[in-house]
Amino acid sequence: MKTYRAYDPEQPYLLPPSPRDWLGDDHLAIFVLDLVRELDLRAIDAQLQAKDSRGERPYSPVMMTALLVYAYSVGVFSSRRIERATVEDVAFRYLCGGQHPHFTTINQFRGKYRQQLADLFGQVLKACMSAGLVKLEHVAIDGTKMKANASKHKAMSYDRMVKDDERIRKEVEELLAKADAADAEEEQAEGPYDADEEVRRRQERLAKMAAAREALRAETKAARAARLREQAEELREKAADPNTAPRDQKGFVTLAAKRDEKANELAAQAGEQPPRDDDDDDDLPRNTPPSDADGEPKPAAQRNFTDPQSRIMVRDGAVMQGYNAQIVVDDTSQVIVAAAVSNQSPDTQYFAPMLRRVVANCGAVPAKATADSGYFSAANVQFAEHMGTEPFISVGKHRNDGQPVEAPSQPNHHTPAKQAMRAVLETADGRATYALRKSTVEPVFGQVRPCVSTSLRQAS
Repeated sequence: MKTYRAYDPEQPYLLPPSPRDWLGDDHLAIFVLDLVRELDLRAIDAQLQAKDSRGERPYSPVMMTALLVYAYSVGVFSSRRIERATVEDVAFRYLCGGQHPHFTTINQFRGKYRQQLADLFGQVLKACMSAGLVKLEHVAIDGTKMKANASKHKAMSYDRMVKDDERIRKEVEELLAKADAADAEEEQAEGPYDADEEVRRRQERLAKMAAAREALRAETKAARAARLREQAEELREKAADPNTAPRDQKGFVTLAAKRDEKANELAAQAGEQPPRDDDDDDDLPRNTPPSDADGEPKPAAQRNFTDPQSRIMVRDGAVMQGYNAQIVVDDTSQVIVAAAVSNQSPDTQYFAPMLRRVVANCGAVPAKATADSGYFSAANVQFAEHMGTEPFISVGKHRNDGQPVEAPSQPNHHTPAKQAMRAVLETADGRATYALRKSTVEPVFGQVRPCVSTSLRQAS
């Protein structure tokens, strides 16, 4: 008979083993820990040191950061699952040094130091550049719609808010009248009618709708004020042009003053707050509900009760409440060199802000940039060329080899800018460069979509 190898899972070790030996030097957990040790975590450490020295000692910021980075890298996003992994998974136990932070501690660390953790992106990107993983010879831009933590059925138009307000007020009056009538009659076997709960529920809904209506009005008025200020600035530029006739200059100055006056009035009504100096996303396109000339919301203007910043969007033919997540990826090793999230669905106006982020993050201008037809505009082509980047932006459908597919119905109905870009894409270099776009940026969305979706749900 064959004999088996000795097996005793309860056998204690005579000498303690090294957990690192269980993983191997090329394990992802070891790489993450080595990387995090090189990062500058002083922003987190400063807040921890500012606390009262008495009480329970906090976990090391290196450990907590490495734990989150590794967990997200292997697809573990739940704080409870991360806590359980620190007990059951060798890699997690190695990163935590045998400690087991409670899931509430993990969640609080992620929430409290969200901005500091996000700022580590720049440090990681510089490490990738130092390792030769980013060369900026070609970057690809793309966006994807991400679901918010809100149902599209919780969005309501301004017109419906007004109509529902009238309907619910009538229902409240009817319920109160019914309760008064029931109190006046003799109690029946089932007892008196109690309308308190129904009235309270409707009154709470009235208060929510009133708050949403006022927030929507404030948003549209602030947006209208911003547009008026932009128009006033354009009028002042025209008035300052030496080629403008003196009579026209005076008119432009007068119109600019009127627009500024109207903008200040609308801003006051909206209770507009000045923009924050630390808002790094102020150049991103924002979707604002439609309004009339006085900044009042149009009947179709919508607002979501759960997540007011999210918007109705379409992804793969499905309507959802969500955001538009944008990334720029370097083709050398599929490293993300810029990322942003906003609530405007069309991609066109993201092109310039995303390229500016690449320059700000990497300190260099990419040689080439590719993007699909959703990003095409003459202004985007001019912007890229002005900053020194050669743009390859689709003006229609393309095959996998980068060859443009001519639309048979409208072969010659292109603007000069489109015709010029089509000519570029039909060259050998244009086809070869654009063919890299799909294999550069789209796989990255497939890899990070769960993490991005989780982050958006938590943020909203």
